[in-house]
Amino acid sequence: MTIEQFSAADLEIQQQDLVYDGFFKLYQIRFRHKLFAGGYSSTVTRELLYKGAASAVIAYDPQRDQVILVEQVRIGAYVKDSGKSPWLLELIAGMVEENEQPQEVAVREAQEEAGIAVTDIVPALSVWDSPGGVFERIHLFAGKADASQAKGLHGLAEEHEDIKVHVVSREQAYQWIESGKIDNSIAVIGLQWLQLHYLRLQKLWG
Repeated sequence: MTIEQFSAADLEIQQQDLVYDGFFKLYQIRFRHKLFAGGYSSTVTRELLYKGAASAVIAYDPQRDQVILVEQVRIGAYVKDSGKSPWLLELIAGMVEENEQPQEVAVREAQEEAGIAVTDIVPALSVWDSPGGVFERIHLFAGKADASQAKGLHGLAEEHEDIKVHVVSREQAYQWIESGKIDNSIAVIGLQWLQLHYLRLQKLWG
């Protein structure tokens, strides 16, 4: 069964203005689109944060049944007087630069953020991150890792990274999703994918 009714050809960009060009780009876009009931919408104006593409890797040790997570501060998770920490437990991840392939980024970021090598890369998912106002495609991979080599503090000083490595059991990581200790979308999606596919990875990599 197919449910797709419209395509990119059914949305018309009327105007696109760059309103901020910094670490990320912010555009104001005016567009109209076809309606389910027929005809076209009136002009819609939206701000769109342009981030591009990113890669994340589920660094998994199939022998020890452990996963490697990283912890770092995230300004987008800072809410004053909330009682919640803006230091998040995450998957290893990074932005895809020009002329890079997403899989290459997963391997590079594993070294930069956790000081580990990931091999036998397996594509997991590719998803939009908050497409109501952000242009960012997340490419998610699983990679075989040796958890005994994962420890310490990492990150690139020139990128203001201060990253701590954590090694936990797969089951503990999943329980942290259930309890809300891990509450960022990429980690939640990736660790749920691992919970569904870890037996296949153990067989594939074992």
